[in-house]
Amino acid sequence: MTHSFILMANNFITGLDIGTNSLKTVIAEVRKDGKTVVVKLLKTPSGGMRKGSIDDLAEMTRALNVMFGEIKKLSRNAIRNIFINVNGGDIHTQSSKGIVAVARADYEIHQDDIDRAVQASQAINLPPNRMVLHAITREFVVDGVGDIRDPLGMIGNRLEVNSLIIDAFAPSVKNLTKCLEMAGATVGGLIFSPLAGARAVLSKNQKDLGVALVDIGFGTTSLCVYEENKLIHAAVFPLGSGNITNDLAIGLKTSVDAAEAVKLTFGSASPRGASGRETIDLKKIDPNSKTNISRRFISDIIQVRLAEIFEFVNNELKQIGKAGKLPVGVVLVGGGSKIPGLVDLAKEELDLPAQIGIPDLSSLEMPSGELSLQAEDPEFVGAIGLLLWGRDRLYSDGQAVGVGSWVKNLFKNLLP
Repeated sequence: MTHSFILMANNFITGLDIGTNSLKTVIAEVRKDGKTVVVKLLKTPSGGMRKGSIDDLAEMTRALNVMFGEIKKLSRNAIRNIFINVNGGDIHTQSSKGIVAVARADYEIHQDDIDRAVQASQAINLPPNRMVLHAITREFVVDGVGDIRDPLGMIGNRLEVNSLIIDAFAPSVKNLTKCLEMAGATVGGLIFSPLAGARAVLSKNQKDLGVALVDIGFGTTSLCVYEENKLIHAAVFPLGSGNITNDLAIGLKTSVDAAEAVKLTFGSASPRGASGRETIDLKKIDPNSKTNISRRFISDIIQVRLAEIFEFVNNELKQIGKAGKLPVGVVLVGGGSKIPGLVDLAKEELDLPAQIGIPDLSSLEMPSGELSLQAEDPEFVGAIGLLLWGRDRLYSDGQAVGVGSWVKNLFKNLLP
């Protein structure tokens, strides 16, 4: 069954997940009836990225030009509203508090009181080369009574807000937006990578009970932790599935490309899932290799590096007092989550329940089974999350809400 669309000029939202190894894109059209129809998913090689940050502008721009060439085949307008992820080990999170006196004589809290309190919580001292990426409100406190989600209309003398501030290294972010602009695209918004992943796969119930999302990318692994439906922590580690590939290349004395093929075809995160007797003829993958390698040896190499990644995760959980204490456990996403046996290893290393995250596509229309299948790949979680995040920001009840002014405000807030 075929579906035809009338592609509207400005009704495209594009989520672009910029990774160290690949670029993943999900393009959707928001229809007049409020439906969000996914029209294409794309994956092309990345370039000029190392550990989540750009180290070669020209190479990254070339990689983006290839991706945008593919997107423009659909419509030139699809590169005019692109939501991109920000990653890299130089992102920090910190708690912040804003306190204001309620302005009116009758002590009723109005929207301007809330806005002032939120602004006060964002007034943190950052070095000139840092910029606020997200200021996330965790709770409001009215006259010492906390855990208030929305204080509008309540009575009180003093209004406090507790926020989580996520800040990034400004030159890294500016290099990223510069690359997109050089390639002819317009940035609609910047989102910290794990928050995009969480938007795509975590339910409200999971966030309420307590859950950690672990996104294993090629160059980095990122983490975000929720409890009582609040983001309580986020972090990025400079290790990813690319490190596993490099370890295999060294251990098997083969090329990086051959090692990546071995990882994807024969790899396992658990040596229990691999037999020491079963051998692989590397010559079939790398003509220059003359050795036979046991599957057990391959999985030993993979397990050591993944255990190290989970150690980073566990150390962060210990810092916030949540090690072994999240009822939902960990949800694993990203390209690295496709390694067989990963769930069992995560359970073992983190002493928590674990599962692979599948994007919630219920609010998206999928015109074909093929698109649905593509969208359920853990690799596309970030791009789908960016698309959903972008739609949340730009549309309410299917109506566009001042797209241009929202973007202007976003960039005004991002400038240091």
